[in-house]
Amino acid sequence: MTINCKGTLIDLSTPKVMGVLNITPDSFYDGGKYKNENDILQQVEKMLLEGATFIDIGAYSSRPGAAHISEDEELKRIVPIVTLLIEEFPEIIISIDTFRSKVAEKTIESGAALINDISGGNMDNNMFETVAKLQVPYILMHMQGTPQNMQKNPSYKNVVTEVISFFAKQLFELRKLHVNDVIVDVGFGFGKTIEHNYELLGQLKLFKNLEVPILTGVSRKSMLYKLLDITPQEALNATTVANTIALQNGTQILRVHDVKEAVEAVRISEMVR
Repeated sequence: MTINCKGTLIDLSTPKVMGVLNITPDSFYDGGKYKNENDILQQVEKMLLEGATFIDIGAYSSRPGAAHISEDEELKRIVPIVTLLIEEFPEIIISIDTFRSKVAEKTIESGAALINDISGGNMDNNMFETVAKLQVPYILMHMQGTPQNMQKNPSYKNVVTEVISFFAKQLFELRKLHVNDVIVDVGFGFGKTIEHNYELLGQLKLFKNLEVPILTGVSRKSMLYKLLDITPQEALNATTVANTIALQNGTQILRVHDVKEAVEAVRISEMVR
C-alpha cells in the first residue's frame, strides 16, 4: 500500500509515524508550547531526526469544548508556519489538520502534502471537491458532532458498524471524484465514550476490509489518562501500549506527540510480524 505525497511514493507496508505540531494556544497536551519560530523549528527537527515520516500541523484546537476560531485566524496562524518549515526542511512531508477547504487549498499551495480532516467532510461541503482538485492524500476521520459538543453525550447502537458504514459512504463519494489516496482514522475521543474508544481499538482489524490505510491517533488522550487516573503528561507509557495494540490490529500510521517511542513500537511490532 502506497500513497503519493507531492510525487514521492510513501510505502505503508511498514507502518509510519506522524509527529504532531499544535500551533494552538489551547490544545489538550501541548497547547501554547510552540509559540515562536525557534521553538517550532527545534521541535520539528527533533521529530524528523527521531524518524517521523509526516509532520501534522494544526492551528484549530479540536479538544472537547475548544473555542471556535475564524477561518482567517486559522490561516494567519498556519500558512507562515508551513512556509517556514518548507524553507528549513525542503524534504518535509506536511499534513494539515483542518476541516476547512480554503485552509486546505492555501496550505497545499504553500507546500503541504496531505489534508487531515477531523470532520470527514462533514463540516465543509467543498472539502471533497477541493481535495479532488488538489489531488493530495486525504485523511478521513470519523467524529460525532463538533469539537464544541462531541463529548456531551456520544451514543451509538454499535460504534464499530456505524463508523465503518460512515467510512464506506464517504469513500464512495471520494472515489466518484477520483480521490485516489484516502486514509481512514476512527477518531478516538471524537464523540466517543471511553468504552466506545476501546471497542474501536479492539476491533480495528475490521477496518482493513475497507482496503485503505488506517491511521491511529491515541497519543496521550483521555481514553488513556482518565482510565488510569493520571495526567496527559504521565500518559506516554499508556500511549505506547495503545499504539502497539493498534499496530497489531493493522494500523499503518501512528499520529503521536512522542515520535521516538512510536518508532520503537513500530520496529518491535515489525520484528514480531
